[in-house]
Amino acid sequence: MNDDSQPPANPSQTDSWMDPGATNVQIIYILYLVGFIVGLTPIIGVVIAHMNKGKSEGWVTSHYTWLIRTFWIGLLYGFISFLLAFVLIGFLLMLVTAVWVIVRCVLGLQSMSRSEPMKNPDSWLI
Repeated sequence: MNDDSQPPANPSQTDSWMDPGATNVQIIYILYLVGFIVGLTPIIGVVIAHMNKGKSEGWVTSHYTWLIRTFWIGLLYGFISFLLAFVLIGFLLMLVTAVWVIVRCVLGLQSMSRSEPMKNPDSWLI
């Protein structure tokens, strides 16, 4: 007989990076940064962050909050910049928004590498 209730003996190598934790957070930060070259990767990153936020504990939870807010606030700033591009100031705001996202990702990566929580994950700024 075949017992289907037992997990496989050798889980695949990809299981660990999808589990909530430091490696997963690092991958999401990298997906956000790669998004400046390949536009869809931040969407993948925010989906992973939403999936793992409730499953994480400790300092990692603040990083998921920081990542999720970085995506949605960055999207809002980008939309406002796009609308204001018709009066030319939006182009400058697009540059400011890109720098804002990069700075938040770098600060998050630095904090994550020290295994520290984000100081103010609910911040609209930096």
